[in-house]
Amino acid sequence: MSVVHHPRKMLVTGGAGFIGCNFVRQILGEDPELEIINLDALTYAGHRISLEDVENRHSSRHHFLQGDIRDRKLLAEIFERHEIDTVVHFAAESHVDRSIDGPLDFIETNVMGTAQLLEAARSAWKGRSDARFHHVSTDEVFGSLDENGFFTEETPYDPSSPYSASKAASDHLVRAWARTYGMNVTISNCSNNYGPYQFPEKLIPLMIRNAVEGRPLPVYGDGSNVRDWLYVIDHCRAIAEVVRKGVSGRTYNIGGHNEMKNLEVVEILCDTVDALLPGEKPRRELITFVKDRPGHDQRYAIDAGRIDRELGWTPSVDFEKGLRETVRWYLDNEGWCRAVTEENYGGERLGQG
Repeated sequence: MSVVHHPRKMLVTGGAGFIGCNFVRQILGEDPELEIINLDALTYAGHRISLEDVENRHSSRHHFLQGDIRDRKLLAEIFERHEIDTVVHFAAESHVDRSIDGPLDFIETNVMGTAQLLEAARSAWKGRSDARFHHVSTDEVFGSLDENGFFTEETPYDPSSPYSASKAASDHLVRAWARTYGMNVTISNCSNNYGPYQFPEKLIPLMIRNAVEGRPLPVYGDGSNVRDWLYVIDHCRAIAEVVRKGVSGRTYNIGGHNEMKNLEVVEILCDTVDALLPGEKPRRELITFVKDRPGHDQRYAIDAGRIDRELGWTPSVDFEKGLRETVRWYLDNEGWCRAVTEENYGGERLGQG
């Protein structure tokens, strides 16, 4: 049975990261009575600079804390001091290539961290029905599709990488805490996100950066791998709907209805950069095919019918429009790109096994 949940004291984990900072910005703008405690460890992919406008605009309702979700004592203090009634859990190691190079970091954060967070919530809430734990996950837990079909909420899990395996494990933990302890939980599994504030190791911001600087655009394999692309603001709107209106215990798939081969994505991106920042030669000439990623899933595609039918959410931004907005944002925010990468990442390839 669906009961509308009204968050008032929300703990957002990983709220200085890509999707987290966009979600915090979005939901504080929507709900003038909401207060957010934003907990982030500020690893290489999380940065206070991504929250500067939020902290200036919502200083009385946004409280940032630097800390690790594996720190049980810290979590207990946060729940008690701030009377948390809602958790939205983004905090995770999230890059497949990095998981190939260092899988145990992903187990520590994504599995052990989620378990600590669940236990802290369970201990603080003691069976409260008016508190909710929302876990943000990925479509990668389902493995790979062939040319036909879509991932549904009933698709069996079949993860291929250490990253997707760690997220699959955390999904199972959330469901287990709901079934064993009666916690009010929801889960969402989303397709590939893109948009502002994404750390430039991921495909789209990396390609934008390289295209602007005239560097090679590395495409894995033959570029035929297919992904469904979801504009991050659409994703944030969907999460807010699930948190408020989702059925307790239920999973919702969130997709962008923008299924595309990786090579096609890079080609459209090249054309978009050319249009916004003309160069001496077309950026498509920079495309370079490189050795494929180990265990690279061929195709992801989301059936987002449940969230449409039950909550009325559909994506509002088509890929070419969203990509144009994303390219424009990165061109206008070169200072942000330099600030977040200068000590952490130089554009080198990761995850070659």
